Amino acid sequence: MALFAIICTDKPGEGLKLRQANRPDHLQWLADLGDVVKAAGPFLDDAGNPAGSLIIIEATDRAEAERMAANDPYGKAGVFERVEIRPWKWLINKPDGV
Repeated sequence: MALFAIICTDKPGEGLKLRQANRPDHLQWLADLGDVVKAAGPFLDDAGNPAGSLIIIEATDRAEAERMAANDPYGKAGVFERVEIRPWKWLINKPDGV
């Protein structure tokens, strides 16, 4: 298993409205992924509003990480302008068992 960062940038303007409308489904999706989610949270704009997402997941390979990311309700609703998936190494303050 490897760690991957899913780095998402919201569409300007409409992204926030779509994010708010789909938040319950997004949070349920994260909960349903269970222990493969190691960390998650929004990026914020200068006004403190969500403007993107960072999700750290554990997956067998990039293809599995891509499949997980493709099921994000935010992505399906068109919240994101861009999604990037990158291998990631937890180096500092790594919790036990990761």
